[in-house]
Order: sequence, then structure tokens, then C-alpha cells
Amino acid sequence: MKYIPSGSTVKKRLTTVKAWELPKQNSALAPPEVWTNADMDPVPVENQTWTIWTWMAYWATDTINLGTWETASSVIAVGLNWHDAIPVMVVGTFCVAVPMVLNGAIGARLHIPFSVIVRSSFGYYLAYFCIVSRSILAMFWLGIQGANGAQCITIMLLAWAPSYNNIPNSLPESAGITTQGMISYFLFWIIQLPLLLIPPTKLRYLFAVKLVAAPVTAVATLGWIVHKAGGGGELFNLPETVSGSTKAFLWLSCMSSVTGSWATLACNIPDFSRYARKSEGQYIQLPFLPLIFTACGVLGIVTTSASYVLYGTYLWNPLDIVTKWLDGGTGGRAAAFFAALSWYIAQVGTNITANSISAANDLTVMFPRFVNIKRGCIIAAIVGGWVIVPWKILSSAETFLAFMGGYAVFLAPIAGILASDYWLVKKQNIDVPALYNPYGRYRYAGGVNWRAAAAFIIAVGPLLPGLAYSINPSGTNISQGVINLYTFDWLFGFVVSIILYTGFSLVFPAKESLSSITIFGHEPSEYGSDIERKGAGSSMDDKNFGDVGAVDILGERRESIRRESIRRASEEIKY
Repeated sequence: MKYIPSGSTVKKRLTTVKAWELPKQNSALAPPEVWTNADMDPVPVENQTWTIWTWMAYWATDTINLGTWETASSVIAVGLNWHDAIPVMVVGTFCVAVPMVLNGAIGARLHIPFSVIVRSSFGYYLAYFCIVSRSILAMFWLGIQGANGAQCITIMLLAWAPSYNNIPNSLPESAGITTQGMISYFLFWIIQLPLLLIPPTKLRYLFAVKLVAAPVTAVATLGWIVHKAGGGGELFNLPETVSGSTKAFLWLSCMSSVTGSWATLACNIPDFSRYARKSEGQYIQLPFLPLIFTACGVLGIVTTSASYVLYGTYLWNPLDIVTKWLDGGTGGRAAAFFAALSWYIAQVGTNITANSISAANDLTVMFPRFVNIKRGCIIAAIVGGWVIVPWKILSSAETFLAFMGGYAVFLAPIAGILASDYWLVKKQNIDVPALYNPYGRYRYAGGVNWRAAAAFIIAVGPLLPGLAYSINPSGTNISQGVINLYTFDWLFGFVVSIILYTGFSLVFPAKESLSSITIFGHEPSEYGSDIERKGAGSSMDDKNFGDVGAVDILGERRESIRRESIRRASEEIKY
């Protein structure tokens, strides 16, 4: 009952904004006058528990979802064949795995989140632009996964009570959803809400459940439909319906949709890598992400192909196949129920690990006086679940691909600037305490690093007409060259931003932001004791991750960290 507000508290919160204000939290690094969240401090040694196996489990669970399945299938839906779909998935995920590793290394070494790291390159205040952009897009994806997952609820209810299918529709066609669909969506959302509040310390249990449920269901669906169809169908024999330059740019467009699937995580992967026990473990992402994504995509392609033999139409969504089982009597309904439940777990798991936590971290930085991690998760669920109307985004395969590639336009340059700043400009030497100080070395000019701003604008600018065209082709008049440029928007933005930001920083160096050594904000393994690391995980509890009561997360090490930072800074000056 500790976290249930009293009647008087509820009354105050209904009448005044100040009643929502959180207790002032002390930070190990931020100046006393800066209102901050202890959740944003470097992760203490005892909570650095992610190993290489955690990373593999994370990606194995995160990539097996309806979005991955449909992305692969949609590649074929737009005119390419399976010979194109597989390399599209491999190349697309490898491209996004590169910044995933480069930026993940920052969090794994410094143990701080994206919303703090980004201040090093963009400046203390311009960083808020990146944080806002990333949080909005994370909430978009949170809603997309929910709209996909609502069908799971529909199937489970139909399996339990077939009369659920008799609910009359009272919504207009323009709504993009039926009354039954809206009921299912609401149930998906309301059941998911408390699950979004699972703290990072408990995610390993979620990984274990999803690692069993989703892959088993996917493989079982594949085995069943191939057996019933007597083979994999004719999809593998379908010719391409496009050729020449049209095929080339369509190929690039599909690749961008794949990279767009993970564009958010390419930026905010430090939100998870900050919990790494060793910085080397996160490098497994580079080969493992393309491997597991492609494997899931191939399952989708083969299953879709076999569905044509059995049903006379290509069923791109595995839940459409599961729906067919409802006509198979009691056994079929039971199979449909548990299959839908597995996909529900997959969707919710992806929402937690890839979207909810990321958006919540950003909201705590933007509104530290009123928002902690738990409140951030709730706000993200409301905005992503209802404000953006996600069910209308998923009206067709083409719209889905356009959306996936579209929001990558803004995230690719952020990922590129973040990576180039750490690896090429700062040479991996970051002054972590200064990241928490609005008047520290990363203030630049008025809190803005014009080099990052210029690189971002120049990288994004040429792609905006293409983005407008993808959303409204009939109302946008642009040249074919601009349209073709947009087909590889993510790759263009990522590469161009790296070149420009590095060039600007070398020609016009911000010398005050450069450090010859790394000044840690935690006790790094190079200086920490083995005893501490051996005891990792023994003192973990939920309140270390977002509860209001979790104020002093670094405990007695607070002053030693400050003294160590001052000592190293002094050594740098002497050097």
C-alpha cells in the first residue's frame, strides 16, 4: 500500500499542479540547484548485471514480434521476391546494428542513459530537441505495437466466446477500426499498462517467458501450415514485378523500412547497455541482430507462401492464420487461444524493452520535477496508445513501410552524431560529471553545439520533401531524384551526419569540450574492486529503478566519486 495515494493527495492532485510535484531528489553528479532524477545517475556496480547472454536473450525476444514478421512479408507485397527480401533484411539490420554497437559501447562503459550522453555532442540544452524527438517516436512505436497486438485479444475472446464476433459495429469506416476492434484494443492497452511498469531488474524474467512463448508459436505455426499445404507454396517461385532502377530504389526503400524498425534503439541503446557488466558483451549485437531478424523474417515469408496454397490468398499477418483455427472446433479454438496469447506476450515484451522504458527515460529528463520512470511509462502509454491513433497508421503494407522509413529521417542523424562525437571527436574521453552541469564543459554556446545543429539540419533537409511525398503523393510535387534520395533516407542521414559533424568539429574545434582522459561518474571496473563485482545482483531491488523513494542510489560512494572526479580533472590540467 506504500505507493497508493491517500484521499487527500488525490483531491490535491485534482485541484493543483503542484500536488504532482515529486520530492526533490539528490544526484551524485548534478549541482544542487539542478532538479534532476536519481534514475539518470550512472548505474552503480551492483546493478550492472547484463551479460552477453542477456544481450542475446534481449534481441531474441525483442525481434520476434508481429512487426518483424510483417516487415519481411511486406517486402514481397510491394513487388520484390524472396531473393530480394532476405538480403534486404540482412543488410538493413546490419546497417542499424553498426550504430547500435557504436552507441551501445558508450552506455556500457560510462553507464549513463541516452538522454544524458547526447549532451556531449548537441550541448546541454539542444540535447532536449533530441530527447523530445526520440520520445515522441518511441511513443509512436509503442502505439503501433499495441494496434498490432489488439488482434491477439480479439482471437482469445473469440476462442473463449464465439458470440464476441456478433458485436455490431457503430463506428464509421473513416475511423479505421470497428467497435469490436476498439474493445479489443482497449483491453490490450489496459492489460498491458501495469506490465509496462516492470523495472529493468525484473526484465530477465520477461525475457525467459517470451523466449519460450514466441519462438515456439512461430515455429509451430510454420510447421502446421507447411504440413497442411503440402509444402512451402509458390511464393518462392514468384517473379519480380519490377526491374531496372525502379527495382533498385524499391530495394533501398525496403531496406530503409527495416532500419527504421530499430532507428529508435540505434539512438537509445545506452538506456539498456548502461546495465552491462562488461563493455565487451554488447558487441554481440553486431552479428546477432541481423541473424535473428532474418530468421524471423524467413519464417514469415515461408508461412505466408504456404497460406496461399491453403486459403487462396497471402496472409501476411500470422494472426490471420491463427484466426482460421477458430473454425476448427474445440481443439482449433484452444490452439488459437494459446497462439494469440504467445503473440500478445511478444508484443507487450517488445513494447516494454524497446519503447516504454525509452520514452519514460526521456520524460524524466524533460520534466524531472513531475515525472519519474513509472509516471513516464504511464504517460507514454496514453500518448502512444490513444493520441497518435495507431490503428489508422497500419491500414496497408505500403503505409506501414512508409511510416517505418519516415520517422528514421530524424533519428539517423542523431545516431550518427552521437557515434561520431564519442569515437572520432572526443576519442572516447568523456567528462561524465560535466554532462549533468548546465554550466559545464558541454554547455558550448548557450547550451547549443552549432556543429551538431548544422550537421543535423543539412542531413535531414534534403529528405523532407521525400517524407512529405511518402505521406501524401498526390498533393506533393517533387522531382524523381528527390524521391529516389528518400528511398535510402536512413543510410543517407546516418553517413552524412557523421561526415559533417566530424568535419565541423575538426575545422572548428570546441576545445573547451575536449578531455584528454575519461572522467567517470561511477566507480569503473578499472578502479573498482572485484568483491563488488562478484556481489552484483545480490542487493538489487525495485526501488533502484524509478521509485520516488530511491534517492541515494550511489550510497556511500557519493563523496568518493566527487573526489575521484576532481583528482582526475587535476591530473588532466597537469598533463
